[in-house]
Amino acid sequence: MGKEQVLALLRQAGQQYISGERMSEALGVSRTAVWKDIDSLRQEGYQINSVTRKGYRLVSGPNRLTKGEILPYLHSREAGEKLIVLETVDSTNTYAKRLALEGGQDGSAVVANEQTGGRGRLGRSFLSPRDNGIYLTMLYRPPVAPMEAVNLTAYVAVAVCDGIEAACGIRPGIKWTNDIVLGGKKVAGILTEMAVEGETGALQYLVTGIGVNVLQQQADFPPELWPVATSLAMEGCTVSRGRLTAEIINALEEMYRVWLNGGGDYWQRYHDSCLTLGKEVRLLRQGRERTAFAEGLDETFGLIVRYPDGTRETVNAGEVSVRGLFGYLDN
Repeated sequence: MGKEQVLALLRQAGQQYISGERMSEALGVSRTAVWKDIDSLRQEGYQINSVTRKGYRLVSGPNRLTKGEILPYLHSREAGEKLIVLETVDSTNTYAKRLALEGGQDGSAVVANEQTGGRGRLGRSFLSPRDNGIYLTMLYRPPVAPMEAVNLTAYVAVAVCDGIEAACGIRPGIKWTNDIVLGGKKVAGILTEMAVEGETGALQYLVTGIGVNVLQQQADFPPELWPVATSLAMEGCTVSRGRLTAEIINALEEMYRVWLNGGGDYWQRYHDSCLTLGKEVRLLRQGRERTAFAEGLDETFGLIVRYPDGTRETVNAGEVSVRGLFGYLDN
């Protein structure tokens, strides 16, 4: 943990030098310990300049995903205190659920550099290669009934778009209900799961997992995903994964506060970002497929569709999968 705290101080200092004495006082360790952490960071690929009587300055470093790379960009100290960063894990959602059973705090964030068993909706796998993406799960314990929490994924989708926009300067769209889209292809996905107490029906906790493709190039995806998958790098955004992770957590922190207090303007913002609306879609339900036109959203983010015979229906994400009529997302 020591070197990550040293890295965080170097990041916070920006282009300014920070003395070993100041870092040792801030961290409550000896200057020798600071020097050892600096040396360890250099061995990991960080270029750190040192000048007598001025201190140290971070020049450059690898695009790693560590606490030290995330903390300087977080807006609140509380978010940093609830942050867990893992090198590899089976699934950040699974880890967060274990954390919940052990008493994990509301608002805890679990981040991994790699998932060996990443999951998406309807049991699909989510490709989670090392050093390329961000795999993040938030643990929430909202004081609401389970039915009041079913719309959280839509709010999370808006927050993920906010985080990407803050880090990259480009705003993705949303494919109903939980896919984040750039250039007509999926750049991120969301999976929300909840635990309900059997006897009382009370909501115990929610975990919402977010996977973002950051550095992948087309060759990093299997050929069958080439028509539907992209990454931020492929769409022209070069950003440190640490900063992007922090910006998404910042946006989620703000979203959760608003969600607990009535929802604010997030319904309208979701509606405005939803690329599915106004398009012909295929509804896949229990092995059956129907064509419909996506007309709008109801107040709970259900998709209002009109069938060729003129009848209308409101569908929800738990019962159908929606695809573009001629591909993943028709533009």
